[in-house]
Amino acid sequence: QVQLVDSGGGLVQAGGSLRLSCAASGRTFSTFVMGWFRQAPGKERDFVAVISRSGGNTYYQDSVKGRFAISRDNAKNTVYLQMNSLKPEDTGVYYCAASSRPSWPPSRSSEYNYWGQGTQVTVSS
Repeated sequence: QVQLVDSGGGLVQAGGSLRLSCAASGRTFSTFVMGWFRQAPGKERDFVAVISRSGGNTYYQDSVKGRFAISRDNAKNTVYLQMNSLKPEDTGVYYCAASSRPSWPPSRSSEYNYWGQGTQVTVSS
């Protein structure tokens, strides 16, 4: 089992940047594929980005390619989401998640076993 704690959200103007962090408990962090999802008000939770167990492979939703970067530090049990050139449509609650599935890339929420509590990101125009 793993527990995930998201942090780093906040209010930022369009064009600005934020860095989200997700700290995981337990000694099995490196065995999980890690992903980020977001949920805008009144909408379903959508996939944003995912990173492989070693960090060597990443995959992004088309709308964030070139603006967001996912990374991980297995020694610190932490996954990050660097968000640049933020847009108002990036607003939402961001969740990190851990997947033990062998498939790649896991982009559906049903493929993830554990979830963080979420951190609010608000981008003003």
